[in-house]
Amino acid sequence: MEEKFNRLIFIPIAAVLFLMIGYQYVCPADSNTCYFRSDEKGLFQRYSPGLELVYTEPEADEDLPSKITSRFNFTERDLDRHVDFNIRGDDVMVFLHIQKTGGTTFGRHLVKNIQLEQPCDCMPGQRKCTCHRPGRAESWLFSRFSTGWSCGLHADWTELTSCVPVVMNKRDKKNAPKSKRNFYYITMLRDPVSRYLSEWKHVQRGATWKTALHMCDGRPPTQDELPACYSGEDWTGVPLPDFMNCPSNLANNRQVRMLADLSLVGCYNMSSMSELERGRVLLASAKSNLRNMAFFGLTEFQRKTQYLFERTFGLRFIRAFTQINSTRAASVGISEKVRWRIEGLNALDMELYEYAKELFLRRYQYNRQRQHQEERLRRRGAEEAEEEEEEEEVKVKVLEEVATTEDYGSQVVRW
Repeated sequence: MEEKFNRLIFIPIAAVLFLMIGYQYVCPADSNTCYFRSDEKGLFQRYSPGLELVYTEPEADEDLPSKITSRFNFTERDLDRHVDFNIRGDDVMVFLHIQKTGGTTFGRHLVKNIQLEQPCDCMPGQRKCTCHRPGRAESWLFSRFSTGWSCGLHADWTELTSCVPVVMNKRDKKNAPKSKRNFYYITMLRDPVSRYLSEWKHVQRGATWKTALHMCDGRPPTQDELPACYSGEDWTGVPLPDFMNCPSNLANNRQVRMLADLSLVGCYNMSSMSELERGRVLLASAKSNLRNMAFFGLTEFQRKTQYLFERTFGLRFIRAFTQINSTRAASVGISEKVRWRIEGLNALDMELYEYAKELFLRRYQYNRQRQHQEERLRRRGAEEAEEEEEEEEVKVKVLEEVATTEDYGSQVVRW
């Protein structure tokens, strides 16, 4: 009777243990692959690209929503970004610096804040640093603070992709074909309204960028293709309405224009196609180029930008990035009507930023999950190594005991 009772108790206990083990296998404790639901779809679901993303580790310095709705279909290839950057070889990191996206701060991180075998040599009082490969007088970084504006002031994707290989081969005195070198493009993006207001404030203080080349298909734009927004040396003191009213203002949709292949739309010739078609082609090109870049960060997510850069390139920063929200753009008070106007002027940038933000946050979550998996595998490997060590110790003890017994037996025979 007692034996039958024990069997009855054992069955439900075994079932509960089996369910717990199975759940831990499917949904590890430190993973985001499962989350509880109260609807008809069941207790939990596996992660899939069509589901909402749940972030369990928001950072204190960044306002990250707990859920983000999926609008775009990103593949695992889009999310899995790892570059085997050969700093000793011929690989080059190219920083595409878009105005007012925090690029100056990020550019300084690249030359002053990365742990390197041979750190960049930054002389006090000089804007440029020497970033040479270990043991070779060749630069691994193409940026404002390393090579200067070698392809023009704030050169865009169209300019850089045609200019950088030529400039770097000339600097390093190489005659190798372009295909022999890997050029890894990186950039920073920013919320379009904040970026636009920041550019307006910068221009209001006297900035012009009028020495920018805007090269496309081997030539700069004509004055008819890109008329100036002001007469005189600069646009100092320009009111926001005047800044918004200039149809040729390059601040409008700047991020899309600087990331797209302008040769697809006839460069700066606005008569080559309709405005609607031009916008569609530019946006598609900018999305494609951004997605295929080695890395991009977002000004609004500094710590995550640092984390993704480190994961992508296998490099480490010395000091942590800091999130600074008290910018000049943040101090500008605008009405809802003005905000809508700015969003309309930057409709392509608004769409690009929404696309970039979802891709960025998905890459962050993907990398966190991968990191957790790697840590579990390392722990499991360490545990297995310990078990094997213990088994070896047991075997040695058994052999020692057998040897002792045999020795004792031989002594008895002698006696």
